[in-house]
Amino acid sequence: MKAISEFPTTLPDHTQLPESDGTFVKNFQEHPQSILLTESIEPILQQLHPDERYCIGQDSGIYWRLTDPPERGAEAPDWFYVPNVPPTLEGQMRRSYVLWQEIVSPLIVLEFVSGNGQDERDRTPYEGKFWVYEQAIHVPFYGIYEVTRSSVEVYHLVEGRYHLLPANDRGHYPISPLGVELGIWQGHYKNAELPWLRWWDSEGNLLLTGEERAEQERQRAEQERQRAEQER
Repeated sequence: MKAISEFPTTLPDHTQLPESDGTFVKNFQEHPQSILLTESIEPILQQLHPDERYCIGQDSGIYWRLTDPPERGAEAPDWFYVPNVPPTLEGQMRRSYVLWQEIVSPLIVLEFVSGNGQDERDRTPYEGKFWVYEQAIHVPFYGIYEVTRSSVEVYHLVEGRYHLLPANDRGHYPISPLGVELGIWQGHYKNAELPWLRWWDSEGNLLLTGEERAEQERQRAEQERQRAEQER
């Protein structure tokens, strides 16, 4: 048994913990999918957080317990959002999100399935993603997105347990604290036609990226120009 003096007197922070477990990103779609989610929801987050106190993680580790090696005590969701935390720590971007340092849990975590979805639905205590998000990190909303099946499952934490959230009439899943809906959009983004995971507002309007908003405005201006020419 270790003497009391041998235990650490301080807990490690984000600068002292590994920022990667050395594994590869699973497929080429994950990066543009994360960008699509982040860019399209940022106007909503800016309205919710005029003080800019929020952060978004993409393939970033969430440390929830001390282990040896440290990476075993972390999960790295493909995408997650944490409200009401500063965007930087002491002027530095986070290398990871450390719960014993930050305290606030993510509001929503999203996993992009590359295999059969077994890892994302694993309820093994202290090891499985599903168990960790539900029982350890206590994430209110957990989404499992499967591009090969054109589907997303969304779970809502109620009284300490995840319950499958039913889709609304539009086939979307309301994330009420954000005032948005999550669902599948079949369309062309970047250079790929896929069933993408996307946000809508509470009225069912697709949340657009900056590029999509610019294109929409260009088309509107072109229509106005053509209408003006026809009226001459």
